Amino acid sequence: MTVYVDDMQAAFGRMKMCHMMADTTEELLAMADLIGVQRKWLQKAGTSYEHFDIAMSKRKLAVAAGAKEVTRKELGRFMLSKRSAGLTDRQLRDQIVACASLSTLMEGEA
Repeated sequence: MTVYVDDMQAAFGRMKMCHMMADTTEELLAMADLIGVQRKWLQKAGTSYEHFDIAMSKRKLAVAAGAKEVTRKELGRFMLSKRSAGLTDRQLRDQIVACASLSTLMEGEA
């Protein structure tokens, strides 16, 4: 299981942004939590295109935490393979719901 960051450098105001994706929703959200990206910024949640747009400073933190650096083209192929792996958008949404429920339970234990 892996988290990926691509080499895109899209301008967003004065920042440069890239994409962060993962093999699973759980991994993606765990990395977002680890590097300080708010979960509310998750885009296309519950689909095979689920990702975060992150600033280069967050990308650096993700790589330091073990994210794999890939090209935009490689990330595009990853999205297509994830889609063709048989996971429907509904199944991916179910993963998010399960992950959110687990997160809520864990917060209650703290």
